[in-house]
Amino acid sequence: MAKTAAQKTKVYSRYGKEIYVCAKGGGVDPDGNLALRRLIERAKKDQVPAHVIDRAIDKAKGGGGEDYDTARYEGFGPGNCMVIVDCLTDNGKRTFTEVRQAFVKNDAKLGGPGTVAHMFDHQAVFVFPGEDDEVVLEALMMADVDVADVELEDGMISVYAPNTEFYKAKTALLEAFPEVNFEMEEITFVPQNMVEVSGEDVAQFDKFIAALEDCDDVQNVYHNAEIIE
Repeated sequence: MAKTAAQKTKVYSRYGKEIYVCAKGGGVDPDGNLALRRLIERAKKDQVPAHVIDRAIDKAKGGGGEDYDTARYEGFGPGNCMVIVDCLTDNGKRTFTEVRQAFVKNDAKLGGPGTVAHMFDHQAVFVFPGEDDEVVLEALMMADVDVADVELEDGMISVYAPNTEFYKAKTALLEAFPEVNFEMEEITFVPQNMVEVSGEDVAQFDKFIAALEDCDDVQNVYHNAEIIE
């Protein structure tokens, strides 16, 4: 029970920080700040309470408060998989030290900026139940959405588009399929190739990811590991 509560608190804290930064930088009105609107929708989907969201926006309205900077770290994890770590920090030195420790202690290697990012595509991704990928592709093309790919697998359709097309793609899908129920709708880093992580590296990889996610300043971890049990 305590572990679950701690995990929830961490999720709320991460969303609160991200919403605050987004609202402070782009405006507190979700109608005029699409990034903020997307973030609030995602927070609600992850069951973040309204008071956490409202408090972060109110804080941004005040204009004062903390100043957070974005920081991105790249490198290689156990089994030579590629990893991108996105952070929001009010103390870059502390964040770098914590992230570096997570790498050093878990058989991973921290690289410089651009070390692995070129092996990922920054994309808008939508996943929802469906049976006909051709119809979905046609609807997106009719709406003039720059689609990268549409895949159908096991009754689930995945749509990939450039990250800048997030709202255009979402609007087109909702208009063409009003009953659509998104299992996933986010902007993320999609690996161009997967790396198999197996044997002893699996436990090490799990430990590594847990260490990164334990860092309060870490917002998101992206990787191209395909776990082979």
